[in-house]
Amino acid sequence: MIKPSLFELLYMNRLSIKILICVIICLLLGFASGYGTGEAISGWYQNLEKPNWTPPNWIFGPVWTLLYILMGISAAIIWHSKNTMKKRALMFFLIQFILNLAWSSVFFNFRLVGWAFVEIIVLIIFLLLTVVYFYKINKTATYLLLPYLFWTAFASLLNGSLWFLNQS
Repeated sequence: MIKPSLFELLYMNRLSIKILICVIICLLLGFASGYGTGEAISGWYQNLEKPNWTPPNWIFGPVWTLLYILMGISAAIIWHSKNTMKKRALMFFLIQFILNLAWSSVFFNFRLVGWAFVEIIVLIIFLLLTVVYFYKINKTATYLLLPYLFWTAFASLLNGSLWFLNQS
């Protein structure tokens, strides 16, 4: 069996540290965003008319936890790469992540369901740009973002449906 060189071990260790940093940041910011909307979820949101395909509230926490972990790993892989496009890719990642966090406040705290729908469409555009740039750098990082892209697309359909059903 061939043992990895010291350089290879250090390289892998740096990636592990970057993964840990990115996952912790994504989880902390995600949890903070979710915590800030808890009261609206148990109050205002409960009283909205919802489509029959709306997931139960308990599913959102576990799904977002997994998605934030995958997002953190994906971002760390790009951060660790030596590709010259990584700064632009990470800029798009940061923009879409900020939009992701902002959506919760627009929807739950400000109760602006229509503006939240517009905001989530902009989020999806930046998420798609992130996916395109990540794909040019590392396919594994891209694949890790696909569940988040699919979930965000689903969330946009739910947001649009809630807007439609609750216009007064």
